[in-house]
Amino acid sequence: MIKSISGLPLRPLNLSMRNSAVAGLMLVTLTLAGCGGTLSGAGPYKGTIEEKNTTYDLVDINANTIAPFMRSEAKPVKATISSPVAQSVRLMGGDVISVLITDNAPEGTGLFAPLSTGGTQLKVRIDSQGMISLPYVGHQFVAGMTLIQVEDMIRQKLKGVTSDVQVHVDLVGDLSGSVLVAGAVKAPGRFSTLQGPLTLLDAINQAGGPQLEPHLVNVTVRNGDQANTFNYEEVLAGNNFVLKPNSEVVLDRSRQRFVAMGAVGEPGLHDLPSQNASLLDALGSVGGLKETNANPQGVFVFRMGDSSPKQPAKPIVMRIDMRDPAAIFYARQVMLKPDDTIYVTNAAVYEWQKIIGPIVQTLLLGRAVGVSPTN
Repeated sequence: MIKSISGLPLRPLNLSMRNSAVAGLMLVTLTLAGCGGTLSGAGPYKGTIEEKNTTYDLVDINANTIAPFMRSEAKPVKATISSPVAQSVRLMGGDVISVLITDNAPEGTGLFAPLSTGGTQLKVRIDSQGMISLPYVGHQFVAGMTLIQVEDMIRQKLKGVTSDVQVHVDLVGDLSGSVLVAGAVKAPGRFSTLQGPLTLLDAINQAGGPQLEPHLVNVTVRNGDQANTFNYEEVLAGNNFVLKPNSEVVLDRSRQRFVAMGAVGEPGLHDLPSQNASLLDALGSVGGLKETNANPQGVFVFRMGDSSPKQPAKPIVMRIDMRDPAAIFYARQVMLKPDDTIYVTNAAVYEWQKIIGPIVQTLLLGRAVGVSPTN
């Protein structure tokens, strides 16, 4: 006999009361299970996707339909090597130039030291207005000029002031000839071209290289009013070139991502495993299909179609039956594009277990409540 907290005996539930309690619990459980089957899934059911509709085109991937979705062949690597050729440097504000002036007039009569003693060495910074100031030359505008043009200008200004003058101008602080590298590199900064011209790979390597894998990096090169963007893998494949002075190189993350949903090992947002990744590569990178609950016949790829000014894009849903041994080869050939979504549906038996499980637990609970323990 079961006793209450107060010590008085409790009467066992009669059969009708037990049945009513169990029925009530089952009704609540079925209601919750029905809601759970609708709300707790990662996406639509397989049958819902396969229903006829006008929202998207459903394509079964097989030998007859795979052609438009196949990966392109890898581009051959270029055999040419960039030959660094010095670019013409145009001076700008912030540059520092070294001016050597020699005067070969008779000893003691020249304005500047003779070449035999090393001449007269002057170091001048070009101001923000593009001006320099030199003795007997005065204030002169040199921004946009080459070093040879500056030499000719100084020589002309000193003509008649001294008898025999020689001028040599060298760039020692090259803001105009340097290259700026910024963004997703390990050591961003401005790098000098005084030791020689820089190629795009030279500049990136001097900045420590990219922080991400090559196929996940875009490289934008800006110079003047021009801007060009390349994938870093393309640069490594031979699209290297000499940078113009005062260029800007910016590395940033390329949008090479896809979404994995449903019965996969690691659902979520992921980077494509390579530049020309296949569906099989992407499935492998997210841990493959979950063996416990995945439906191999319900593997889908959702993709936005190509749009045109006259016709908006119509989405495409690719369906592949991984129960078919040939599907492994199809999945190896189908190219996955950025912004694609891989969705793997649950097996029907798993969906049924989500509903029947709570019912079985409820029946066991009802049985436990209805049994009257012996004294």
